[in-house]
Amino acid sequence: MEIVRLDGSRPRDWSAAVVSVGNFDGVHRGHQALATAVADEAHTRAASAVVLTFDPHPSRILAPERAPATLMTLEQRAEALATLGIDRLAVLPFTRELAAEPAESFAKRVLLEAVGAREVVVGANFRFGRGRAGDVSSLRQYGARLGFEVRAMEPVLDEEAPISSTRVRAAIARGDVAAAARLLGRPYFVDGAVVRGEGRGRSLGFPTANLEPLNETLPAAGVYACRCSVDGRHTDRFAAVVNLGRRPTFGAAGLRLEAHLLDFSEDLYGRSLRVLFEARLRDEERFEGPESLVEQIRRDVVAARGLLEKAGGNGL
Repeated sequence: MEIVRLDGSRPRDWSAAVVSVGNFDGVHRGHQALATAVADEAHTRAASAVVLTFDPHPSRILAPERAPATLMTLEQRAEALATLGIDRLAVLPFTRELAAEPAESFAKRVLLEAVGAREVVVGANFRFGRGRAGDVSSLRQYGARLGFEVRAMEPVLDEEAPISSTRVRAAIARGDVAAAARLLGRPYFVDGAVVRGEGRGRSLGFPTANLEPLNETLPAAGVYACRCSVDGRHTDRFAAVVNLGRRPTFGAAGLRLEAHLLDFSEDLYGRSLRVLFEARLRDEERFEGPESLVEQIRRDVVAARGLLEKAGGNGL
C-alpha cells in the first residue's frame, strides 16, 4: 500500500485508475464493499485500485465545533484498505478552497487529471463539490464528457439501516463493542505505545501495560475482554483484560487504558501495542480495597478467557 499526498492536479502514472472517494473512517462494512468493488474492477482492467480520501476530515475545516473524533489514523485506514486489494491511498488536503470548488471542476481537476480515473465507484448517496451540489447523476454526466465511467452502489445495511461511521462511533461511545464489531466486520482496535505507569497492577499480581493511544476514539469507561498484538505482529495475539477508566478504587484522576495480557511475561515498556476490543465485561467500579479488587480481577480473567475462546478471532 502506498500513501500519496496530492499536491495539485499533476498527473500520476497509475495505469488508468479505478477510484472510490470518501473519508473511509473506520473502513466499516460499507466502505469494504466499495473498496472490494474498486479492487475487483481494477484487476479486470489491469488498472490501479485507488481510494481518494481527505485530510483533515472536512468537518474539521467547515464545522470544527461539531467535528467527530476519528475512528482511525490515516495509516490504519491504509492498512485496512490494503487487505481489501487497494493499491494506493490518495490523500487530498481538505481546505476551504477545496470545499468551494464546483463539482465539475473537482471531477476534472482531481478525478481525471490528478488521479487518472477511468472508473469511479461511489455510494448511491455520494455528494461532492461546492455546497454538496454534485451527486451521482451529475458525476455520470461529467464522466461521459471527461472519459470515465461511474458505478453507484447501494448502502450496506445492518438492522435495516445503512452502516455509517456515525453509527460505529455511537456504539463505541456507549461501550457496545460487539455492535461496533458487527458494523465494522472486525473488532474495533486502538494502537499506541506502552508508557510507564505507577506499577500498581504488578503489586496486585496483575501487571498491566499502560497505553498512550494513537486513536482519538476510545470506548466508554469499563472493563473489556480484548486481544492484543505486540510490535505490529498482528498474527500473534494474546488474550487480555483491559481497564479503560479512572481507577476510582485508588482515587486516580485522568482516563487510562491499561491492558493485562494473559499468559505473557515479557517487558512491554516502550513497545507498541494493538488492543482489539472483543467484549465488554462490566462497568468500572470502586472497590473497598485492593483485596476485593483482586478478587474481581480474577473473575474478569476467567470471564475474558471464556468469551475469547468462544469468539475465535478476526480483524487486522
